[in-house]
Amino acid sequence: MNASPTVYEDRLAAQMDRGNLVLAVVTATKPDFYKQAPVVAAADANGLPCFVIHTGQHYDDVLGHGLEEYGLETHIGADLGIRGDLSQKTAEMMLAVKELAAKLDEWPDTTVLPMVHGDTHAAAIFPQAWMFATNQQVVHNEAGLRGMAPAYDTTADPTAVVSEQWDGEWHIERTEPFPEQYDTFIGSAASIYQFAPVKLNREHLEREGYPRGVDGQERIPVVGNSVVDAIEMKRAHDGESVFDVYPILEARDNWIRVDIHRRANLLPERFTAIIEGVIELVNRGYNVNFVELTATEQALRNYGYRERLQQLADERENFLFTGLWKKHAHVYEFLASGQCLAEFTDSGSMQEELNHIDEALCLTARFNTDRPETVFEANTNLLVPPTDGEFIADMITHVVETDSIRERMRSGQHLYGNDVGERIVEFLTTRNTDRVFDWAHERLGFESGDSSEFEYL
Repeated sequence: MNASPTVYEDRLAAQMDRGNLVLAVVTATKPDFYKQAPVVAAADANGLPCFVIHTGQHYDDVLGHGLEEYGLETHIGADLGIRGDLSQKTAEMMLAVKELAAKLDEWPDTTVLPMVHGDTHAAAIFPQAWMFATNQQVVHNEAGLRGMAPAYDTTADPTAVVSEQWDGEWHIERTEPFPEQYDTFIGSAASIYQFAPVKLNREHLEREGYPRGVDGQERIPVVGNSVVDAIEMKRAHDGESVFDVYPILEARDNWIRVDIHRRANLLPERFTAIIEGVIELVNRGYNVNFVELTATEQALRNYGYRERLQQLADERENFLFTGLWKKHAHVYEFLASGQCLAEFTDSGSMQEELNHIDEALCLTARFNTDRPETVFEANTNLLVPPTDGEFIADMITHVVETDSIRERMRSGQHLYGNDVGERIVEFLTTRNTDRVFDWAHERLGFESGDSSEFEYL
C-alpha cells in the first residue's frame, strides 16, 4: 500500500511562508480539475496563498490531462498517490493525509485550510482524514448536492413524463448516484464552510442541521458553480479544434452525443436499455456519437455490446464511436458549436454545463438527479429514465422533434452565476482569522479559553 505523499518542497514552502492562512485546493478526478482551477486562478490573482493537494486518482494521459489543460500542475504542493478500488483509496487517503499533515506542522504559525469539491470520493474521505489528523475542518466547494425525483407515472408516455418533470412535484430521493450521494453527504459533515451553487443546495444543508451562520458570520454562502468559470476559460481556446480530431462532426450536423458511466447505469437492465435505445436512435437516422469511458468499455465487453457498436460504426455514417475526449475545451467547443443537437448523459457536471451553454439540449439518463434545479427551475434539462430501449428512443425523439420543448430548454435561466472563483476567494479572505473548528460551547456563546488546539490522547 502506497501511503506516502510526494511533496514538492519548493512549491509548498513558497506558499506556506506567505501568510497565516493558506488555501489547499484538493483535486482528485477530472471534474475537480476544471471546477477547482478557477479558485486557484482567483487565489493567485488576489494574493491568497494557495497550493494544490492532488490525490492522484486520475493520473493517466487522458483522465489526468485536466491538470495540464487548466494550468494546475505547477501548483501541486503534494501528490498523495492514491490508487485502487474504493476501499483501498479510503485506507490510503487516511494514512497519506496524516503524513502530509505532519509535514505541514513544520509551519506551526500557518493554518492550512483544505477545500474539497463536489461529490467525488475524495470529497468524503479527505475531510474525515484531515479532521482526524488535525482536529480542523475543511471547506466544501459545490456543497449540498442532494438527489431529487419527480412523482413519475411509470405508465406515462413521453409527453406526460416531460410535464411531470417541469410542472409536477419533486421529492428527496438521494439513493443515487452511488457513491457520489454518500460522498457529498459525508463531506459536508467535516466542513466549516460550505459553498452552495444555488439556494436549493443551502436549503438541503440547513434542513440537515448545518448552521447558515455562526456569530453573525455566513457559513453557507450561495456563490454559484465554478464550472461556469471553467467554460469561460476555454471559450476561445487556441490550437487544435475538435473538428480537426473528428471531421465528421462538422460534415454532419444535429449530433446526439452520448456519455454514460455512472455505476447504477452499468447494471445489466439499465445498460441494456441505454445501449438498445442508442442503437434505435441510429436506426431512426439520428447522428449519434457514443463516447466510451473506461467503465463503459468494461460494461460493453461484459454484456456483449462492444463488437456490435464497432460494427455499427463501420457500417453507418451516422454513428461515431470514440474514446473519452482528452481536452475538455473540445467538449465545450462542440456543445456550443451548433453541431450538437443534444447530450444524452448521466454526468452531474454536464447538467450544469448545459445550463450555461444554450446551444445543446441536456437529456439525463437517470431516474433522479442531484441537479434538479436544472429541470424544474431552469427547464434546461430533462430526465430520460433508462427503463427500456424503446422508451429511451421515443423520449429523446419526442424532445428533439418538438419545437416548443427545444425552445423552452434553450431559453432557460442560467442558474450558476459568474466569477464564482472570485466570490469564493473573496469570502475566504474575509475569514482568515477565524478558527477552523467549532466546539459546542463556542457555537452556543459560552466563553472559555482558547480551545482551538487539541491533541487526542
